[in-house]
Amino acid sequence: MATATKKSSKPEQLRHTDEGRAVTMLEAIREALWEEMAADERVFLIGEDIGSYGGAFKVTDGFLEAYGEHRVVDTPISEAGFTGAAAGAAHMGMRPVVEMQFMDFVSCAYEPLTNYIATSRWRGSGPVPMVVRGPVGGGVRGGPFHSQNPEMAFFHTPGLKIVYPCNARDAKGLLKAAIRDDDPVLFFEHKKLYRAPFLREVLPQEDLVIPLGEARTHREGTDVTLVTYGNMVHESAKAAERLSSEDGLEVEILDLRTLLPLDEDAIVASVKRTNRLLVVHEDTRTGGIAGEISMRVNEKAFEWLDAPILRVTAIDTPVPYSPPLEDYYLPQVEDIVTACRYLARY
Repeated sequence: MATATKKSSKPEQLRHTDEGRAVTMLEAIREALWEEMAADERVFLIGEDIGSYGGAFKVTDGFLEAYGEHRVVDTPISEAGFTGAAAGAAHMGMRPVVEMQFMDFVSCAYEPLTNYIATSRWRGSGPVPMVVRGPVGGGVRGGPFHSQNPEMAFFHTPGLKIVYPCNARDAKGLLKAAIRDDDPVLFFEHKKLYRAPFLREVLPQEDLVIPLGEARTHREGTDVTLVTYGNMVHESAKAAERLSSEDGLEVEILDLRTLLPLDEDAIVASVKRTNRLLVVHEDTRTGGIAGEISMRVNEKAFEWLDAPILRVTAIDTPVPYSPPLEDYYLPQVEDIVTACRYLARY
């Protein structure tokens, strides 16, 4: 990794790192960006309102003053335009990190991401080391334009990697790995987790890099394998604790962390231990990753299954703005508990 010619002093927003204080998931993402920019002059940020405004969620607050407008680039409202510009910079040896103000609008950049960026290396045009990151997810009353989970729109595209962390440590370690990766990476951050107090943790002072493509066991169990990611890891954990105390059922929760490449081996190994599988995700039911995971388990571990594979997902509608309707739309703890109890009866 190239060494930056100038290493700026940390702004107030990042001094907690040196003090060893617990950080939120948002602060962990900020740390990852800062450390990679300080260590490698090829890394730069590009997106809407990320400079003087510091980003819609203040992830990049203080970066413009430290690194200047050539490495913190404010753009017009044109996701296709600045994503394409980032791809050109990546071809020239830079490592751009693109911020989507809300990942809902990554759809505007679908053409350059899938038709050009994802295929570039395969066509002989060389690697495209770039990250496209931004907030996703519901539960914050953001309505249909600011609450979607668009990961599966890109899951079918060879050449892309997709990352979706659920805690501060993984967010930092996976983002640093994504920035250093030579392939284009979509990095999804659930906005409901950005400042969640229960996710605060003290991160190691040394360089924290978590390899892409490796799932993590969030909770060990013997009775049901529950595969999930993002905010649903925490909703599933609530359900698992309830099932343990009320039913004596021990649910194993596997946090995918990376959707592409998918850690198929970890999923199959867990199913072989528990003989039951439930897939939970906040994305909609039709075309969701539950279908792909179910088919892979059928191919690799059918003889170990003692019950049908179930899924708990959002329903097939746009995300409602009405709070009661959004709660009905999103998977709830009670839905997960009911599905696990059904599986346990087999």
